[in-house]
Amino acid sequence: MNINITHYHFEEIIKAGYTLDMLYFLKLAEEGIDVETMCSDQKMRVLCQTVRRKGLLSENFKITVIGKSVLGFLDEEGTPETKLVKSKTVSNDFDEWWKVYPGTDTFTHKKQEFTGTRSMRVKKDDCKVKLNSILAEGEYTIKEMIAALNYEVLQKKENSTKTKTNRLTFMQNSLTYLNQRSFEPFIELIREGKTIVEKPIITGGTDI
Repeated sequence: MNINITHYHFEEIIKAGYTLDMLYFLKLAEEGIDVETMCSDQKMRVLCQTVRRKGLLSENFKITVIGKSVLGFLDEEGTPETKLVKSKTVSNDFDEWWKVYPGTDTFTHKKQEFTGTRSMRVKKDDCKVKLNSILAEGEYTIKEMIAALNYEVLQKKENSTKTKTNRLTFMQNSLTYLNQRSFEPFIELIREGKTIVEKPIITGGTDI
């Protein structure tokens, strides 16, 4: 494993708040080394926590968008013009997602009312940290996350009207939903072009 760093790279890395041991640790992860097992040692655990806190690795020890940009920076030719531009998390991404997540399992759909029993938006700060960590991995976009959420909620509401049973009550709370990555199968459906078509409300009857 080679890391070629000129003094221009080094200056930018220090300005950005990174150290060489962080970059080496990140490079190990890029090459497929199981860095999680290295974190059992106390000193390595501190380094591991720092790399994750800096946003270079996700909670699952995957290289994040920021981590990839840093490694990409090291591959650039070191010249006086070489600058490290740090990626930024869009602050309103979480707010958009949070508004879409159902507040409770009580809802009205197609003029049918369903009474729930619990709150579904819980531990907002923890959810924000988790969602930002997922987005930092770069595998999913906020648009996909919101689309997956809308897909599942609409699916449950449609099934509720068919079965006359509140299906939304079986949906996880917001933090469990993120921790268990329950959105993934719905993102796959969306990527395959699948959609849910709301059936019209049928009113009145037909005389025979």
